[in-house]
Amino acid sequence: MEWSDVRIFLAIAREGSLGAAARVVGQTQPTMGRRLRALEAALGQALFQRTTDGFVLTDEGAAVMASAERMEEEALAFERRLAGRESTLSGQLRLAASDWFGSYVLTPVLAEFARRHPSVTVELLTDARLYSLARREADLAFRIKAFDEPDVISRRLLRMPYALYARRGDPRPRKDGRGTRLVTMNAAFGGMPDVTWLKKHLPQASVAFTSNNREAQARMCAEGIGVAVLPTALGEAFPELRRVDLGDPPPSRDTWLGYHKDLKRLNRLRSLLELLAERFAE
Repeated sequence: MEWSDVRIFLAIAREGSLGAAARVVGQTQPTMGRRLRALEAALGQALFQRTTDGFVLTDEGAAVMASAERMEEEALAFERRLAGRESTLSGQLRLAASDWFGSYVLTPVLAEFARRHPSVTVELLTDARLYSLARREADLAFRIKAFDEPDVISRRLLRMPYALYARRGDPRPRKDGRGTRLVTMNAAFGGMPDVTWLKKHLPQASVAFTSNNREAQARMCAEGIGVAVLPTALGEAFPELRRVDLGDPPPSRDTWLGYHKDLKRLNRLRSLLELLAERFAE
């Protein structure tokens, strides 16, 4: 069995359709279907049920899933070790971060890195999912909590202050929040420290808009829809906004970076880490 066929099997099992799996692997959908049929013929087993909801593992497919994932781990570990031995600053670096952090904190540093190392291509991923460092879905990730994955080197990059913002010219919120409207995180993120802080300091305020996207919150606040707690790196980027001091600032948050230990000697990654440490130390 070839590793390329195992990759196709894993992609279909994870994505649930040939089209989605083809985009992950970088093949066409007909090629994916042809390779899957060849794999099933070679094994003498049907690995998937074709249903109206997509591809579902058969009992035989589920039985080989763990073995396929172990093969994947070995193949990716081999790739990481080879990458870690590179000697020139070229190739690709894939970074994963939240939307606002990538746009308003990282891009100035990445622009400087790109000017210093034009042969390195940087890819920045900013959707909400947690990318796997072990599977090389990302080489370097930024999160608001320490990493707990095995074999991941993690360290605190910076502590980001937050502040309450309102549109310039809008009235200051009353002490209990009566008559004030809030722009805040949605229900899925209701346990965030800034949400708790708002409930404590503006208990009578009503919610006007919720989103898990900080930039969307900032733009709604700039439109005068309500006050919002924002990272200062984001809030200060909007000239329409001003800080509102309630005497007790919202809690700040740590930002952590993490990368797989096999990449610790990857020169292009080390160069970026040094630049990040230099800029955020300032």
